Amino acid sequence: MGARRAIEIGVFTGYSALAVALALPAEGRILACDISDEFTSVARPYWERAGVANKVELVLEPALHTLDARIAAGQAGQYDFAFIDADKSNYDGYHERCLTLLRPGGLTAIDNTPWSGRVAQPVDAARDANTAALQRLNAKLPGDKRIDLALLPIGDGLTLARKR
Repeated sequence: MGARRAIEIGVFTGYSALAVALALPAEGRILACDISDEFTSVARPYWERAGVANKVELVLEPALHTLDARIAAGQAGQYDFAFIDADKSNYDGYHERCLTLLRPGGLTAIDNTPWSGRVAQPVDAARDANTAALQRLNAKLPGDKRIDLALLPIGDGLTLARKR
């Protein structure tokens, strides 16, 4: 897809950010959003060893703040790819902001959307906010005329949303 600019929401120990950074061209950049210095500190030496640390812009603050700041800075439509794998209760907010930041034809990959099958079961939203949030997102996406949608049934599932 010729991606040059990517977003990752939920870095954890940096494995997927590393994979994306390796796939980007030399001038490519990934905006890596997380709140944990403890976990992302595991990633930094590996990014260095792989020679991609210069491609990774790690921002340690709530991702919604980071994404809103990028939108406010005029970066709408300037990203090619986004990967969402963070707190499930904010998935819809992350998706909406990524949709703003992506160019037409850009792709968002949303991890864990089947949630081990729990999204197909009745849920008490007060007791299981994560599952309820995923249920709402999964119900919303098929009717969204801004995207083309696919679900890959691998691992715990991966939803692909291509911006029209």
